[in-house]
Formats: sequence, C-alpha cells, structure tokens
Amino acid sequence: MYVIVEINGQQFKAEEGKKLFVHHIKDAEAEKTVEFEKVLLVDNNGAVTVGTPIVEGAKVVCEIVNPLVKGDKVFVFHKKRKKGYRKFNGHRQQFTELAIKQVIA
Repeated sequence: MYVIVEINGQQFKAEEGKKLFVHHIKDAEAEKTVEFEKVLLVDNNGAVTVGTPIVEGAKVVCEIVNPLVKGDKVFVFHKKRKKGYRKFNGHRQQFTELAIKQVIA
C-alpha cells in the first residue's frame, strides 16, 4: 500500500518503513512525530482512490529522523558570450529527513 502525499507544496510517494527527504520543515525537532493529512491518492493493493482534491480520513504519520540535512552542492553559472561576463555561484539545499511510521487510509 502506498499513498501520494503533499508536503511543503511537493508531492511524494509514501510507504510504511521508507524514508523521505523533504524541503526543510521549520520548528522540526529530532524524534518528534508529525502528521500530514493532504493525501491526494491511495493505492491499496490495486484499489486506487483519488481524492477531490484530498482523500478524506487518510493521513501519514512520520517521525523526524534528522531535522537538518544538507543536500548535494548545486552549481549556478551565468555567462554572456562575447562580453566577458561570467558569474559562478553554488549552494547546498537544506532538507529534513523523515521516516514513515504509519499510513492510515
């Protein structure tokens, strides 16, 4: 059984026992339990339920494993040809690591 859940404006496929890396959640503390109720789709062994826009009564219970994880470095390079303009920047995105404890549908 899996569900499609919306977390911080992004959609993720969630199954029990899996881990997710989502955009940083403010006020997140390690080993704290959070619930997400914006479940958009439920697949229960082939029986698919699509929400309009969300599935009523469905939710995902997660535990915060690590509240702040840095992702891979992303390089940003700007250049204008024939003008001698070059600019090179980079950043590391911040994520929160979640462990999915329970999927209620």
